[in-house]
Amino acid sequence: MQRISLTNLERNFQEVEPGLTTQEAIEESNRCLYCYDAPCIKACPTGIDIPTFIKKIASGNLLGSAKTIMSSNPVGASCARVCPTEELCEGACVLNHSTKPIMIGNLQRFATDWAIHNDKTLFEPEESNGRTVAVIGGGPAGLSAARELARFGYAVTIFEAADKAGGLNTYGIVSFRLPQRISFWEVQQVEKLNVTIKTNTIVGKDLSVKDLLEGFDTVVLAAGMGHVPSLGIDGENLDGVYDAIEFVKSTKDGGITEDFIGKKVVVIGAGNTAIDGATCSVRLGAENVKILYRRTADEMTAYDFEYEFAKQDGVEFRWLTAPKQIIGDENGKVIGIQCIKMKLGEQEDDGRRRPVPLEGSEHVIPVDAVIKAIGQTRHFSLIEQLGLDHDGGVVRVDPKTLQTSNPNIFACGDVIFGKGKGEAMVVTAAQQGKDVAFAIHKQFTAVETVN
Repeated sequence: MQRISLTNLERNFQEVEPGLTTQEAIEESNRCLYCYDAPCIKACPTGIDIPTFIKKIASGNLLGSAKTIMSSNPVGASCARVCPTEELCEGACVLNHSTKPIMIGNLQRFATDWAIHNDKTLFEPEESNGRTVAVIGGGPAGLSAARELARFGYAVTIFEAADKAGGLNTYGIVSFRLPQRISFWEVQQVEKLNVTIKTNTIVGKDLSVKDLLEGFDTVVLAAGMGHVPSLGIDGENLDGVYDAIEFVKSTKDGGITEDFIGKKVVVIGAGNTAIDGATCSVRLGAENVKILYRRTADEMTAYDFEYEFAKQDGVEFRWLTAPKQIIGDENGKVIGIQCIKMKLGEQEDDGRRRPVPLEGSEHVIPVDAVIKAIGQTRHFSLIEQLGLDHDGGVVRVDPKTLQTSNPNIFACGDVIFGKGKGEAMVVTAAQQGKDVAFAIHKQFTAVETVN
């Protein structure tokens, strides 16, 4: 059996893509046309002034470049690594029609990496306006809302259930794409604006909803999503069955082990988290990794670049294949998974065609581990304790103000995202956090004007 030392495993989880050198960044920034009505700005959900930050790189003003980026996007360092830039800013670059687009994501990473390496504080606290805001959840949406509110002078407290803030960026995106140090720096930038972050605090459990609502002028719900739901098949409790969210988190928390070396792994699902589970397995030394998906590649929700990345890592894809049962040995350890082939039937509400089982197509795939990645659960208990209107755990909000059915509670991020490919991007959550902050500030400003 192949042996991989712990040191080599750790090396496997270092960033895959190297950053630009100074010379490369200068040459690339000088290719930019600095368009007056730049389509790349319109394509960025957070509206970063891309020509300006690139021009500042070209002139050697890296602090100014980082400030331009982070002013528009409070998690701009993370987004430089995880945004589907080919679909957003780079996809809109005018140079697509002649040569190749500017490497906007890489240039954004270059400027923010410089700020991180030089331990720069980009923004200073504002004078207090006497108002208080509680933010439930310290992920991209919650951090963005807190950052913008703090810049308006609000006293903001973030309540985060995990050990550290950062949400998806800290725990849910693989280290070889987004190291934790990047997310931690973004959290620190928010804390430097006098934002209080209380970790290991679950609202509704460690802090009552009543105390929260009575203790703050306004509340922002940015709680994100929960764990991977049950598959609803036999064998889910066997040794060797993993929740993809917890699995990826363990690799970022220093929980790398040799358990997967030489093993056969199956990942169920075809979203970005499934890709992460599969590529993590490869880096943990798995001999063979398969992704099972009950639909086809056309319906998968993973980004195209994630799909290509997984294929380059040697991950196999079994389309139109659904699990029926996870099989274990006499010791309760996974040894196989029974599957059935599918065909696509009538269209469902989300626009995708319903998978229908093909009778007589059952077959068994020998495996040593199964990783479940079929979406995430909703925070039903918290939403109901807050008394908010929702659709199956998707909180209803006013599309303009992101205000919930309770006028003192606003919501942003995954908690208001329904089904739909490409919706729940980190950059979209960041912009929603900003939008919530602007809406809250506008509401309080209007009240003060009337009074």
